[in-house]
Amino acid sequence: MTSSSAAPSALTPYGWDAAWADAFTPYEAEGLLPGRVIRVDRGQCDVVTPGGVLRADTAFVTPHDPLRVVCTGDWVAVEPGGNPRYVRAYLPRRTSFVRSTSSKRSEGQILAANVDHAVIAVSLAVELDLGRVERFLALAWESGAQPVVVLTKADLVPDPVTLSHLVQDVGTSAPGVPVLTVSALHGDGLDTLVALVGSGTSVLLGQSGAGKSTLANALVGEDVMDVRAARDVDGKGRHTTTTRNLLALPSGGVLIDTPGLRGVGLFDAGDGVGQVFSEIEELAERCRFHDCSHESEPGCAVRTAVEDGELPVRRLESYRKLMRENQWIVAKTDARLRAEIKKDWKRKGAQGRAAMEAKRGRWS
Repeated sequence: MTSSSAAPSALTPYGWDAAWADAFTPYEAEGLLPGRVIRVDRGQCDVVTPGGVLRADTAFVTPHDPLRVVCTGDWVAVEPGGNPRYVRAYLPRRTSFVRSTSSKRSEGQILAANVDHAVIAVSLAVELDLGRVERFLALAWESGAQPVVVLTKADLVPDPVTLSHLVQDVGTSAPGVPVLTVSALHGDGLDTLVALVGSGTSVLLGQSGAGKSTLANALVGEDVMDVRAARDVDGKGRHTTTTRNLLALPSGGVLIDTPGLRGVGLFDAGDGVGQVFSEIEELAERCRFHDCSHESEPGCAVRTAVEDGELPVRRLESYRKLMRENQWIVAKTDARLRAEIKKDWKRKGAQGRAAMEAKRGRWS
């Protein structure tokens, strides 16, 4: 059996540090091996350990809560032998990237754990969807990771002025977030991204066809991920990546590649939404009412900013949409909040009816 004392040298390229070693101490006393999950597939996972990559069953630590299942990026305690071999526990996560499931139940799905950077790939082969970029950013901020937006396939926009305008549009929707342009095909812009992901753990996110697999291959320096061309008709990909894979980068750091995400539902991401729309949150502090919905209340600083041209109406509409969606998801699991929302709807309805009556009085 390989002692976990070998872990510092064998696991350092995967992010092992003194804090993880301290967290693992109780499991070391039980003779278990430390390792990081590099792939999960149908109840089993591949774990890189001091002695190499092991295949292990996750059934022992798979609870009913989908947020507590073993996922790519987890640091785990795994049995040194056995058939089957089991993961006995995972160490407390520093960060976790979670979205809501597509089911009608109010559940979250964990996509990756212990992530430092969230690299959001956005293809320039199709029209920019700024609302979707904001959605990804909300999830990234909520996870605890630092997001970065990478505009891929920049070679398809040869005019530098047009490219600059696209970067500016995305930058307006991503305050405080680096926006990079990259052509993985020609290697343009990769140096900056390589330096950014050269330490810690990065997760690569985006829709199918965004060029994630091509970007992953460029960062790793070899063709480790299958790549297929996007459909000409709509620029959408074909889900060449079907599992989440953790890859060690030659420049340092590790990268988690993920399948293309069609649905990016929020899951209790109120803080993340607030971070994405920080200028609206700052304006809201100057509203006359602390619970202003920025719709019809007097003294609304947010609506005033829209009317003055300081805040794009698209940003406000996107903010409202994501806040409503997140509130609905949270309310599904919180009866008290559901009651408060219902009460608030009744109050606003009464205010709307009173305003209409007042208008009718002026007209008569």
